[in-house]
Amino acid sequence: MPLKRLFRTLQFATLLMSSTYGVMFTMLDDYRDKYGISESGLGLVLAAGFFSAFFSQISIAPWADRGRAKVLMMTGFLLVIVGCLFMGFGQNFALLLIGRLLMGIGGGMSLPALRKIVIVSDPENLGGNMGKLLSVDIAGFALGPVISVLTVDTIGIAAPFIIISAAVLVVTVVLSRVAVPETAKADRPNERLAFDLLKIPAVSGAILIGVSLFLMIGTFDSLWSIMMDDLNGPEWMANAGVSLFALPMIFLGPIGGRLAQNKGAYRVGAIGSIIGAGCMTMYGFLPSPYLMMGVFFLHILNDGFSITSSGVAVGQAAPVERQAGAQGLLGGLQTLTGGIAASFAGWSYDHLGRGPTFSITAIVMVILVLSGLALAGPEHRRAPSAVPTS
Repeated sequence: MPLKRLFRTLQFATLLMSSTYGVMFTMLDDYRDKYGISESGLGLVLAAGFFSAFFSQISIAPWADRGRAKVLMMTGFLLVIVGCLFMGFGQNFALLLIGRLLMGIGGGMSLPALRKIVIVSDPENLGGNMGKLLSVDIAGFALGPVISVLTVDTIGIAAPFIIISAAVLVVTVVLSRVAVPETAKADRPNERLAFDLLKIPAVSGAILIGVSLFLMIGTFDSLWSIMMDDLNGPEWMANAGVSLFALPMIFLGPIGGRLAQNKGAYRVGAIGSIIGAGCMTMYGFLPSPYLMMGVFFLHILNDGFSITSSGVAVGQAAPVERQAGAQGLLGGLQTLTGGIAASFAGWSYDHLGRGPTFSITAIVMVILVLSGLALAGPEHRRAPSAVPTS
């Protein structure tokens, strides 16, 4: 398969995988009303998927660096298909929980392997390719609710999951016939986990910068609608905020990825996070929702350009034979950070208030960024990093 066609197939697979998450978030009321599953039970179902994805990215994804990238990608896709069918036809808490766990494990093991294939297949275009993966990832999350809206009421709860499962199965069959680059036997690492990569200062620095973004995202997503309601903002501001937050990433992701590779991934990521921290501080103190929306539009454009940079930085800093483990480590720690941030933000907003909550987030973001730059060293701060080729 030509390289461009392979990348398009992998991008389509990424879009489908992320669409499963978007579908679930819009169907929670259907599960509650039709099957009588409580809100707390549904919350546990969603949380289980995030924690299983974290576990999978940390513990299973590194096996892709040991000559099993294609096996992990195929297996992960199949687990997602089975998980989707559990979610589509399950009518009680236990079945939905099993389905969500399978989807989390499948996505956690397949997507780092997929990213490894993209990175090592075309290292000279690492930034643009990673940006395109981010774009389709965000687009897939936005596509999920559209599929559910168009099919659930007319066909049934299982319809969107059947559609997505069928599409993932087609992609799986296509990719099963394609040879993908694997780590040479002589270069395969012995480490079963990827935590030892944190001993590489440039990798740790990139991850700290990437984690700062998800600290911001977890706080923002959990508080935006509540904050707009408390400020008596129009309903459209509360409802559209989280969706609009992701929109520029769809279009600016590839541009931001190329910018990170050409101008320096650490530099672009650090500047983006510092600007994001400034926006978070203003959210804490601006008195008007309309002023806040002005900051919001600056914020989402900034994130569209900079959010890909940490993945590019990790791809440049990690050894070529450890790319799956490195990307899984980054994704897992970002997911975990986002969940912790969302939990803390709710508590802090209730007990400390809006200003302290956003100020604390901004301060921790700046500390993470400065620590990441310090670990990266001057050779990474001042110039674009070389792409590993051996």
